[in-house]
Amino acid sequence: MKLKSLFTITTLLAFQYSNAQYNQLWIPDTLTGTNFNLSIKDTFAQICNTGNQTITGGINGKFWGPTLIFKKGDIVHLNVKNNLNDSTTIHWHGMHLPAVMDGGPHQVIPPGALWQPYWKVVNNAATYWYHPHLHEMTMEHITKGIGGLIIVRDSLESSLKLPRTYGLDDIPMVLTDRDINSSRQFDLVPYGDSCLVNMTLRAQYTVPTQVVRFRLLNAAIERSFNIGFSDNRTFYVIGSDGGLLNAPVPLTRYLLHAGERIEILVDFKGQTSAIDIKAFNSTLGNAIPGGENFPNGPFANALGKKDFVMLHLNFKSATGNAITSIPTALTNNVLLKSADAQITRALTMTDSAGVPGTLGPNTFIINHRLFKLNYIDYNVPLNNTEIWQITNSTAFGHPFHIHDVEFNIISVNGAAPSAAQAGWKDVVFVPGATGGGPGGGGTPYVVKFIAKFDDYADALHPFMYHCHISLHEDEGMMGQFVVTDPSNKINTNENITSFSLYPNPANQTLYFKFNNSNQNVYYVRIVDVLGRTILMLPAPELNNGIDISQLIPGVYSVMLTDAYSKKVSIQNFVKE
Repeated sequence: MKLKSLFTITTLLAFQYSNAQYNQLWIPDTLTGTNFNLSIKDTFAQICNTGNQTITGGINGKFWGPTLIFKKGDIVHLNVKNNLNDSTTIHWHGMHLPAVMDGGPHQVIPPGALWQPYWKVVNNAATYWYHPHLHEMTMEHITKGIGGLIIVRDSLESSLKLPRTYGLDDIPMVLTDRDINSSRQFDLVPYGDSCLVNMTLRAQYTVPTQVVRFRLLNAAIERSFNIGFSDNRTFYVIGSDGGLLNAPVPLTRYLLHAGERIEILVDFKGQTSAIDIKAFNSTLGNAIPGGENFPNGPFANALGKKDFVMLHLNFKSATGNAITSIPTALTNNVLLKSADAQITRALTMTDSAGVPGTLGPNTFIINHRLFKLNYIDYNVPLNNTEIWQITNSTAFGHPFHIHDVEFNIISVNGAAPSAAQAGWKDVVFVPGATGGGPGGGGTPYVVKFIAKFDDYADALHPFMYHCHISLHEDEGMMGQFVVTDPSNKINTNENITSFSLYPNPANQTLYFKFNNSNQNVYYVRIVDVLGRTILMLPAPELNNGIDISQLIPGVYSVMLTDAYSKKVSIQNFVKE
């Protein structure tokens, strides 16, 4: 039975914090290199100190997943095995990569299947993340705790005197909340009654008395976090979603929305007493996600209009090679110019009143349309520089995320972005209309950003754009675009070049032979006799064959999609 009483929940939280019943912050393991093995699975975790274990979902563990450390310029290969009972996807949030590798709703990984995307890392050093993105199931899968961080390193960032000893002076903080019922299970709701950091309830951590770096990700279903310190100290924002800022930005508060990341530096020299990193959410308005304070109903929000502790910090002596100062300069970002844009695309956020197929007026949509998998909203020409103008006429604010590109914010309701938002971004918060009532009707809010779509043309697989509130995107607040190359004239009626497989039967490695040496393969799927997808290979590198050593003996079909015609050809083989 869920705790329904707001008074009971508040009293319980106050008791827990006043008695300092803290738990050690869990720091996710790291994986480095160029080959990464990820196993998505259903599991259990002891989230609460007492009572039942909580049913969770994890990647290589009991919840969440390892932090993947990429080096800019490397080609990384991911082996993603879905051991869930459900289909899912894994989206590489913020990564610039081909659409067929992106992990959006079109790259569905069935139960038991192995997906093997790969790409060259071209992103700047920053904090990114990966998470499920199966349409209408994103909220459920993220609620389970499936996801993980990505840290990209590059030569520029590595040359700076910044903390980067992971888990010591470079601390990951995955911020989220969960509604935990009396059976210690997660309820599937937008707002939780408990804050978790790295899936740790009432988290504490000990850091050295020196300059410490925190990498903060808002991985909540809906809630925004107004981040600050209990002693109101200044911290310095050094990076946004897609890379370093030109210089550290001193702040005492930063409002972090769903899907956003920031990196901050904090000077703890001489610190002796414990302090807290808090969400100062008592000041948030009702139009900010998490600012509502409904006591009951589907949007019950026990943490609404409250300040609450996210991480309790204790202190220890500085390390031998401590960073002791905040740098004055970081990089020199060359931002995109509005004058170079070929087009301005106007997008509108509205409620769904009167729109067929939606869930009533309380569902939010983009461009007056409910998301459909087979509908492409925009065809973006390769090498276009574009301004996207997003007008929000709803009474509620939405964090807008676009796949494929990092962008620069041009303006927020006509004003230049704040210094902390003036770098590379992939999520921008679009506040609700002003001056209206609960149903809207006020003055719409307008945000403009600029992006360049300079590679990865693919007329078949689209990229997404959507509200990053998981509930909203699951309900259809999402659209999609393809990047097209006008110079690429493809004859879709051309017959696919025939191929053969050898050896057949095969035991360890399956090789391909093509009649046409110019054969370009877009996708390979291996399917068993029951029609189940076992192996998914986007744009496979076939020169060295395919490893089939883990397949059980039997008959399989290779479904090969040609890169030019996009037609599918099938050949069978026997696994010994």
